[in-house]
Amino acid sequence: MENVLNANVDLEKYGLKDTKMHYNLSPKELQKIVLEKGMGKETSNGTLAINTGKFTGRSPQDRFLVKDEYTKDKVWWGKTNKPIDPDKFDLLQDEIINYLSGKELYVRDAYVCADPEYKMNVRVITEYPWSNMFIYNMFLRCEESELENFEEEWLVLCAPGYEAKDPAAYGIRQGNFSILNFTKKIALVGGSAYTGEMKKGIFSALNLILPVEKNVLPMHCSANVGELGDTAIFFGLSGTGKTTLSADPDRKLIGDDEHGWTAENTIFNFEGGCYAKVIDLTEEKEPDIYRAIKPGAILENVVFKEGTKEIDFEDSSITQNTRVSYPIYHIDNIQQPSYAKNPKNIFFLTCDAFGVLPPVSKLTPGQAAYHFISGYTAKVAGTEAGITEPVPSFSACFGEPFMPLHPTVYAEMLSKKMEEAGVNVWLINTGWSGGPYGVGSRIRLRHTRAMISAVLEGKLNKVNYEQHPIFGLFMPEFCPGVPSELLDPINTWLQKGAYVSKAIQLAHSFHLNFEKFANQASQQIIEGGPLIDEHHHLGEHV
Repeated sequence: MENVLNANVDLEKYGLKDTKMHYNLSPKELQKIVLEKGMGKETSNGTLAINTGKFTGRSPQDRFLVKDEYTKDKVWWGKTNKPIDPDKFDLLQDEIINYLSGKELYVRDAYVCADPEYKMNVRVITEYPWSNMFIYNMFLRCEESELENFEEEWLVLCAPGYEAKDPAAYGIRQGNFSILNFTKKIALVGGSAYTGEMKKGIFSALNLILPVEKNVLPMHCSANVGELGDTAIFFGLSGTGKTTLSADPDRKLIGDDEHGWTAENTIFNFEGGCYAKVIDLTEEKEPDIYRAIKPGAILENVVFKEGTKEIDFEDSSITQNTRVSYPIYHIDNIQQPSYAKNPKNIFFLTCDAFGVLPPVSKLTPGQAAYHFISGYTAKVAGTEAGITEPVPSFSACFGEPFMPLHPTVYAEMLSKKMEEAGVNVWLINTGWSGGPYGVGSRIRLRHTRAMISAVLEGKLNKVNYEQHPIFGLFMPEFCPGVPSELLDPINTWLQKGAYVSKAIQLAHSFHLNFEKFANQASQQIIEGGPLIDEHHHLGEHV
């Protein structure tokens, strides 16, 4: 069934010839096509499961930004933001247009940015039907009336089946690529069927356009809002609890991954859906995500239990990065439309496998900017035999792979907005206590939830704080629902000397990581780091 509105869409204006076009098909229609073409399977409850092929995650080394008049002096060029010449982009665009011509294509008109003031129309043309269904889930869905005279601001061309034959001739590394052209407002994805490339491509575009052109801070975070209209923001890298902790029965979810913070202190979702990891998923641990897996959702790279239509969520034989994409309305308790005012609390979530950072601490504006630029968590290296030491992991602004500008630009904006809005910033360690990974134990989820509830209910406003001697963070001496001895991490270690040396070791990692930003950071931000460096001795503090 073709959509009657497709008369308004002329693919020839993009150079696409002899195509059969499907326009804004419903998820049900797209799923039917996927199954008919043998491109996916259905689970026992009718959810679509697909395989993204060679790429089961983003390929950061194959991401490029066109370097031209618009971008050359704005972008923080380097290993994250690799340049490509405009003429090489044009050649690749022509290649993709030729490749897609003569094919059956799926066109979707949608938009990003839920706040009407910042709405940006996006047209996505995909080779695969399930890529198009992913965009239905992840971007914001237009009303019929909005489609009649739809004009896109950005165009996404997604051709997973195309591979560049001579990558060097185009200035790219290998046959696959993901490229943004800010002057033409086109995102090209070639050679990879991993759907996250489209999502993160548009997210990266917004991360440059919003701060530079609209004075909006883009954030890689989840957000929710309480009954009194107070908004909370949760930053955190993968595995730190961003999705889990923002799902709160007493608060409405604004979104789970990408938001903007406006000059009017509105927090708005960029997206219309969620893209959650499902490795080891259980209904007990993640009830919202588990229940969102129903017809309309798309499971990626999961494995079926032998001879059944049931998913084995523990099976990581294809990838650890198994995922589900679903429209946000698959979650019950959501804010509609997905924006809210009045940000009151920001949480930086870190899973500190060294067992050093306090489970909850309050940050000064300088510390907030410093920890935001650092974007710290620790990876547990339990995957290789004999390696039990955690590895520190830093990702600037909790989203470095998608940030085209220098991290200090986002950090300065955050500091300014925090001070103007009177927001409190908290560092929450969802990792280890009583010793590092392998010695101590993971902080209990119910304790972490109690700390977050105490913050949101204002119960930590009146308590006494003590300053951490090494990191300078302010630790509450009391928190309802949490054993007091947990609040200062040194108390949970049997050997106090071992704690101090581990804390100094982590403080050094912070200092080393920060060196690459120091020349563009203000004094206030630099002073927000750990209190010790190579020249300080701690004897008198402990």
